[in-house]
Amino acid sequence: MRLPSAIRSRIPSLATTVHLAACSIAPRSTGMDHALAAMLDDLARPGFWSAAEEQVTDARRRFAQLIGAEADQVAVLPNVSIAAHQVVSGLRWRRRRDLLTTTAEFPGVAHVWLAQEKRGARVRWCGPQVGRVTADEYLRAITTDTALVSVPAVTHRDATRLNIRRVADAAHAAGAAVIVDAYQAAGVMPLHVDALRCDYLITGTGKYLLGLPGLAFLYAGHPNGPAPGLTGWMGRADPHALDPTRLDLPSHARRFETGTPAVAAAYAAVAGLTLIQQLDLTAVREHTQRLLASAAHRLTGQGEIVDLAPSVDERGAHLTLIEPHAWALAAWLENHGIAVAARRGVVRLATHAYTSDADIDALCDAIAVYRVKSRTRAPIGASR
Repeated sequence: MRLPSAIRSRIPSLATTVHLAACSIAPRSTGMDHALAAMLDDLARPGFWSAAEEQVTDARRRFAQLIGAEADQVAVLPNVSIAAHQVVSGLRWRRRRDLLTTTAEFPGVAHVWLAQEKRGARVRWCGPQVGRVTADEYLRAITTDTALVSVPAVTHRDATRLNIRRVADAAHAAGAAVIVDAYQAAGVMPLHVDALRCDYLITGTGKYLLGLPGLAFLYAGHPNGPAPGLTGWMGRADPHALDPTRLDLPSHARRFETGTPAVAAAYAAVAGLTLIQQLDLTAVREHTQRLLASAAHRLTGQGEIVDLAPSVDERGAHLTLIEPHAWALAAWLENHGIAVAARRGVVRLATHAYTSDADIDALCDAIAVYRVKSRTRAPIGASR
């Protein structure tokens, strides 16, 4: 598929909106519209639940193909926090007590790790409190007391892309398992679990996978392990047996599943994954890296402070603009048809296969106008 023109035709809103917020929310596509319309049609006919289960099965299968896994190694869950909980809740914190993570971890995952301390885990942090974490910092922190190493594929704030394979090899050599949060990577760069050598990988469909929030995937390399701490009727060997007296766990990854999934998100996930599977993700990564370099060069030339890893290999698909009044700038850009993703003190600018050079030009022009206006009248927008 030719980038970005071919995929832009699948996202009509891009004709009037610059979408640089895929690190937070995916843009609406024609595929998503058709999928949700199909859901409503299915809802109007007998057999809706069978149709919905087929969508969940299809989403599981497509995601497994995307990461080079088997469908039985993938569980479908509501969000990555629950996916992380399902992995860690079955571990026993006895001889090995350390759970190694980083302050760059997304809070929705890091808080799950902290909650394990009441069960005997000892959370250890690597990397600086402020600034980029590196694979070397992980390697120095792994010991024979480490039970689990949690490493983001790409950090959510500053888009640092970590060398997961190096971390995984060191963790396995020390006898620890590895879990990867790929929410800021899946759909915008190649990911193959055998190459990563991770034991678990979690991600959701609401960002670069071009779906909706409400659905997440958990890959488990060897799913027939300890029972998770949370379960439900979908986590049974035969969910349709509907036996309330028997808690049987399947040998595959669906043992991690809980209750009924978000059906609309499942339909949207199939649409998003179908579109992603038509892309050459190596070409997508090259495309996004060229755009990020262009944006960083121009914004820096305009006097902006941009946080972008020095090496292309260390970069995810977004760059970070340092901005004390991030919410005010984001609100102003949104009012001018440019969607970005603000965090405290930064505005994240995310690229994808559909992002064009004209999008980058529009962004840089708009920020230049904002700076002029902010010097002549204050405040613009409201910081929150």
